[in-house]
Amino acid sequence: MTTIAPEKDRDHWQARVDLAAAFRWTVRLDWHEAVANHFSLAIDDTGTRFLLNPNQMHFARIRASDLIVVDAGDPDTLSHPDAPDPTAWGLHGGLHRHCPHARCAMHVHSPYATVLASLRDSRMLPIDQNTAAFYDRYVIDESYGGLAFEEEGARCARLFDDPRKKVMIMGNHGVMVIGNTVADTFNRLYYFEKAAATYVRALMTGRELRVLSHEIASKTAAEMDGYPEQSRRHMDELKAILDAEGSDYAQ
Repeated sequence: MTTIAPEKDRDHWQARVDLAAAFRWTVRLDWHEAVANHFSLAIDDTGTRFLLNPNQMHFARIRASDLIVVDAGDPDTLSHPDAPDPTAWGLHGGLHRHCPHARCAMHVHSPYATVLASLRDSRMLPIDQNTAAFYDRYVIDESYGGLAFEEEGARCARLFDDPRKKVMIMGNHGVMVIGNTVADTFNRLYYFEKAAATYVRALMTGRELRVLSHEIASKTAAEMDGYPEQSRRHMDELKAILDAEGSDYAQ
């Protein structure tokens, strides 16, 4: 397990570039956690080999070539040179080991999702289009057990037992979002944080919420699931902005 030079990883280079862009944009949105939190992306058919950010490297500095390759099936991973952060190994290793449909995984302590995760009732009711997009599309972890070392990571991973539900509101912790690609996952993360912001702010008014019906919320969620090309175009636009600014994320 080691950082791979660009010329040696052309098969996954575009994936590396997208993931590096996601790290940089997470900093811009102020969703980073100093040198903690992690994003991963499976690079083999089984999903057990994955790209991951280096141990405790700030998201603002991560380049495509900095990403390390981790094998979720290698029990000696933490003893290798350039070993990942132990909680990254626990949480993301567990996901890629137990959830083959979790091709990409992004874990942050973004402000509003974390507030939602800190409430006794962490449900997000469908009160607008963004919150409705996640109607019946998330799971809530009610059993936080401390830092996400291997046993805790495996427990969390097993909660993703319904492939339709790609967001985990991690009670007393933060949020984990999974998806098929970097673009798909980052777009979901972006809109979940926006949805959580709307919901938490609505709760802060203390006034009665205008909650959508089950039928309309379900319809909206299904329509958003099939919305064409948005995630890819969103990622392409973010990279275009970074490129225009002269960012080194794609190196």
